[in-house]
Amino acid sequence: MSSPAQSDFSESIDAATEIDRALVRRVSSGDRAALGEIYERYARNLNALALRMLRDGAEAEDVVHDVFITLWKKAADFNEQRGSPCAWLFALTRNRAIDRIRTRTRHSEILSQSAAEDVAPGALSGNDNEGDPVWLREKAAAVRSAVGDLAPDQRRALELAFFGGMTQQEIAAKLETPLGTVKARIRRGLLKLREKLVLPL
Repeated sequence: MSSPAQSDFSESIDAATEIDRALVRRVSSGDRAALGEIYERYARNLNALALRMLRDGAEAEDVVHDVFITLWKKAADFNEQRGSPCAWLFALTRNRAIDRIRTRTRHSEILSQSAAEDVAPGALSGNDNEGDPVWLREKAAAVRSAVGDLAPDQRRALELAFFGGMTQQEIAAKLETPLGTVKARIRRGLLKLREKLVLPL
């Protein structure tokens, strides 16, 4: 038999779930105020989860932004019989963060494999160290370090362009950022990479 405290706690959870479900129904009908209410209820905790998984504030914010974009677009698809909106939001956040971690791993692998060919091609031609595994690892590390040193907005734009294969217009739409700003971020990012990675002739 449950104690009064347990009963009160369960009732509190049930009440919160009903509020969330009502808000999701309103979001599904295009109610932006309801989306704002859900954001106020959960954004901080979702961001904490994403930050704990990713250990990067900018990426955590991107993940939470993606989650609420998904909520706005997919609210009508939410099945109340399969769980609570709270559980859905946390599952979305976890899955988005895992996707980011997997993407990081792929990026590191691509950078490691392509460093010898792609970093300052003119400087690499005829280099006596070209076949040296130690030298290749050093170049791959240099590429990863240079990319990691970029401002988060520049790094994100470059990742979407070169690893995601997206056009500048698609990047602008995804990030909800003016096209001119996206172009400037990519240009500044490339200039910084060129400064850091150019090798002596």
